[in-house]
Amino acid sequence: MPTASPTAWSFERDLDAVVAACDEVWPALRGARLFITGGTGFIGCWLLETLTRANDRHGLGVQATVLSRNPAAFASKLPHLASHPVLSWHQGDVGSFEFPAGEFSHVIHGATDASADLNENNPLQMFDTVLDGTRRTLEFAAAKKAARTLFMSSGAVYGNQPWEMTNVPESYVGAPNCLDARATYAEAKRAAEMLCAIYAKQFGLQVAIARIFALLGPYLSLDIHFAAGNFIRDAMAGKEIVVKGNGLPERSYLYAGDLTVMLWHLLVRAPSLVPFNLGSDQSISVADLAKLTGRLIGDRPVTILGAADKGWNLGRYVPDTSRIRTQLGLARTVSLEESIRRTALWHGWKETQ
Repeated sequence: MPTASPTAWSFERDLDAVVAACDEVWPALRGARLFITGGTGFIGCWLLETLTRANDRHGLGVQATVLSRNPAAFASKLPHLASHPVLSWHQGDVGSFEFPAGEFSHVIHGATDASADLNENNPLQMFDTVLDGTRRTLEFAAAKKAARTLFMSSGAVYGNQPWEMTNVPESYVGAPNCLDARATYAEAKRAAEMLCAIYAKQFGLQVAIARIFALLGPYLSLDIHFAAGNFIRDAMAGKEIVVKGNGLPERSYLYAGDLTVMLWHLLVRAPSLVPFNLGSDQSISVADLAKLTGRLIGDRPVTILGAADKGWNLGRYVPDTSRIRTQLGLARTVSLEESIRRTALWHGWKETQ
């Protein structure tokens, strides 16, 4: 998946690049029938965009049923996807949906709620959403005897990454603090992975596990708790970028196009119950991320307030990505700078402003 030059980027070319990078994936999905949860979210939109594009390009004859609590709202937001003949819509809640009729060969479970506000103020709902949704989706996959299931987990399952560990590998057996309610999302994702293992053992499911880290790219909301998106939003608005904390935590960011390539490959190629870190292995401090964003978008100033951080992870959140490189031959292709730039351009930023 080659990186476009700074003057040549368009979202359409990004989608073409993802489709091309998945050439060995699409034959395995010819005539497939997919069931997708989380299809209307940030990652889900990338999956739907590229699946429909691949079908149109290669005549795959694929069909995908997408679970949504409100298909009409999605149709008003993205009518080109909502009306695409490859996609059909099944209304319901991920924790209790009625099983649609027919056979399904592949299941992708991406529905979750990563809201920091929900995690802070209603952790019980957060826990139930992750666990109930995963169990219901695995029940569906087992009932339909799906050949392959992809579960979108999170790098949060490792808990607080030791500061001296620059990149956390899949073999690390650290865990969130189960007595700290701030770790609810992370602990729920761990428990959801256990459900995957149980359903694999008891019902023979083949479950690929993607542990996803921080992301950038088109469809990313700039108004939720993700620092990178907030920095881009403020820079685009011509505002000063403010880091409320001390700016020391280390993060890394994978471009959504690269993530999408990896997810499609995992769906058809990953060994069952072998987790893969999906993220960038190139770390940057939150303070330096703010400065980089300010420099790239309008040369905006940055202020670091130094307030006490209150998040669940105050240190590093950076994966070791050697497993996906060595086992599946996949790696990051879009730089952090280009990821920031493309995200801003998709949201309407003009480079001349």
